[in-house]
Amino acid sequence: MTFPHDIRDMQSRVNNTVREHWKLFLFEGLLLAALGLGAIIVPPLASLAVTIFLGWVFLVSGIAGLALTLWARQMPGFWWSVISAALAIGAGVILLGRPLQGALTLTIVVGVYFLAEGVATIMYALEHRRELSERWSWLLVAGIFDIVIAGVIITGLPGSALWAIGLLVGINLLFGGASLIGMALAARGS
Repeated sequence: MTFPHDIRDMQSRVNNTVREHWKLFLFEGLLLAALGLGAIIVPPLASLAVTIFLGWVFLVSGIAGLALTLWARQMPGFWWSVISAALAIGAGVILLGRPLQGALTLTIVVGVYFLAEGVATIMYALEHRRELSERWSWLLVAGIFDIVIAGVIITGLPGSALWAIGLLVGINLLFGGASLIGMALAARGS
């Protein structure tokens, strides 16, 4: 069980760490923001980079999983672990061997995700409306935007595969970097 004085102590330690290392947080924020701007400016390159990175992640994790599974053959679920590792290796090989087609597949998955997220958010907003919550309209707008993004991505296929992943990663990096910059500058002044 966590007690209030434990939480205050932890918050104090985090604040002190951020204050002591604000320059590192500022550097990281500037780096992330620059990478985000680069991805927004050249989204096809960023989409390709993300696809290749994910290919390596799948390949390395699959090989490691297969090695561990073979090492511990007597563990329950041996064959399921072999199948899982083989799927990861296969996904990695496919993404690395055909990164443009991999980017297309990832874009389809992202488009479907935004569509499902939009519908779920709208339904959640309508539930809040029934409870007379005043914030339901913000959720409704967010859900509508998710569906619009999904529509732009899905109807733009296969062309949107060139820019969608890179643009979304770029926006994420830019906002993440901006938040770190803001945190670092606030810590510097305190």
